[in-house]
Amino acid sequence: MLKHLKLTGLALGLFWAGQALAATDLTVVSFGGANKAAQVKAFYEPWEKAGSGKIIAGEYNGEMAKVKAMVDTKSVSWDLVEVESPELSRGCDEGMFEELDPALFGKQDDFVKGAIQPCGVGFFVWSTVLAYNADKLKTAPSSWADFWNTKEFPGKRGLRKGAKYTLEFALMADGVAPKDVYSVLATKAGQDRAFKKLDELKPSIQWWEAGAQPPQYLASGDVVMSSAYNGRIAAVQKESNLKVVWNGGIYDFDAWAIPKGAKNVEAAKKFIAWSVAPQQQKTYSENIAYGPANTQAVPLLNKDILKDMPTTPDNIVNQVQIDVSFWADNGEQLEQRFNAWAAK
Repeated sequence: MLKHLKLTGLALGLFWAGQALAATDLTVVSFGGANKAAQVKAFYEPWEKAGSGKIIAGEYNGEMAKVKAMVDTKSVSWDLVEVESPELSRGCDEGMFEELDPALFGKQDDFVKGAIQPCGVGFFVWSTVLAYNADKLKTAPSSWADFWNTKEFPGKRGLRKGAKYTLEFALMADGVAPKDVYSVLATKAGQDRAFKKLDELKPSIQWWEAGAQPPQYLASGDVVMSSAYNGRIAAVQKESNLKVVWNGGIYDFDAWAIPKGAKNVEAAKKFIAWSVAPQQQKTYSENIAYGPANTQAVPLLNKDILKDMPTTPDNIVNQVQIDVSFWADNGEQLEQRFNAWAAK
């Protein structure tokens, strides 16, 4: 009997040791701000409460050079990183991210088209839109042409410091229809046209790099209009008069990716699968106005919340989906050209 008890104790000890091993701490790096706050509520806290392990949450501004340096030197300290679609595609091609089996994430038909990629999974849909402070403008702008019109709308403009989105907006301001933006931008003449249009606005531009900056610049009156992530504007609309113009917005996924050589690949895969389940997706969209990647979460959401989502039919009609393959092929060259132009 004693021997049996000892064995039972040993078995229990081994079981709990196994459980402890199963609860792996994960280092998850995202873009911070209101987006990270929503991730904490929807993903990190419930994951920890379920005894799945601790989340060590970090932040960055999307610098792929950091990820590349870790992978190249085989000193990867991040388990999961939030990336935009073009960086996911390019990073996958360059062997920076672990390849993922789509079967881990449920039925592909349950997801917005394009959410499940070879090296990552989109976990929300967001838009870069024109935002403005209605307290500072007599007339409401309705397009990127208005954004460029400093005569009728005097004041500084906020734009993200980079080629991506900025060049598309310049072409739309120059009269290119949203649906034609990438066919124009794919030509040398189209790229020259975008930079020429940017030249017109350059004296009025205040650049931003972190998503939290446009709402701050708009609220303080530093700029009268800015490109901005729609969720960052929605997050401050209760205490400000900031508005969104959906016309000419560019929508994209943010995805989870696992840097190649991460220490906790299996636990990271489990976390991704868990974060894109309908209940977690619903909680995320309740905490920031970004559309769920898992369409099964949509019926769970309140109608008041849906009106601020980039993916509702009324909001998406004049938007354009980012062309991932265009930016994967041309991103490096255009970002270099943009940096040289911005430094002049």
